[in-house]
Amino acid sequence: MRGLKEVLLITAFIGCAGMGGKAGKNLRVLDLAEERVVDLVVNQRYIGRKEFLFFSLPRSADYLEGYIQGIITDYQDNPIQGVVIRAVSATGTPTGDVPMGEGKKQAFESTAFDTGITDANGIYRIRFSLPIVRKRVDVRGMLQYNPGWEQMKVNLGKAYEPQMKESPFHLFFDAKSGILAFSEGIRKVIVQPVEAEGGVKKTQLPGASAPAPAKKEESQGKKKVAEDEDLFKGFGFGQ
Repeated sequence: MRGLKEVLLITAFIGCAGMGGKAGKNLRVLDLAEERVVDLVVNQRYIGRKEFLFFSLPRSADYLEGYIQGIITDYQDNPIQGVVIRAVSATGTPTGDVPMGEGKKQAFESTAFDTGITDANGIYRIRFSLPIVRKRVDVRGMLQYNPGWEQMKVNLGKAYEPQMKESPFHLFFDAKSGILAFSEGIRKVIVQPVEAEGGVKKTQLPGASAPAPAKKEESQGKKKVAEDEDLFKGFGFGQ
């Protein structure tokens, strides 16, 4: 009888443990990233089973999930659609002080971040799912902006070349205090020299201006026709 009670107790315990845990828990976060990281939730995910002598129990872990967002424009501040942005883990480890096996590293690198693509407003959102280890998330990596633009230029004859090809990032979250921080390394800002009309020009500022907007195909066609005419005139045709 005693053995039957133990079996029933273990069965009930396994059934309760197999039920779903926290899902979509909203967080109260002190955001130091200024809306760079949004829509944060904590989800409990199945990560395997823990083996005991006569039975096994499902194992789960808390994951911080949300989105890294940003905006892509051209030099005239017009939003650009269809630009790809990738977030790649630099170390393959979710925290700086917790080692991982090679298999877990590869799984983390492939599933931690989704690829983001800009919409009609130039906004991209990179979804991430990062394990909370010892009440913290501490991930370093690299943001890559339109990484395949050179190959696209070769294949299609046109592409968007990013002003900044990649930048390092550091995502940190402390579950106990609720502090969230996201830094993106050294940022490069482009300036162009400008001068007031009618001003006294003592010295000229160094630096180059922004490139002129691309000309329309019609104007390029007219230019091509004019060049052909000049070429034939050089041979004395039509004189």
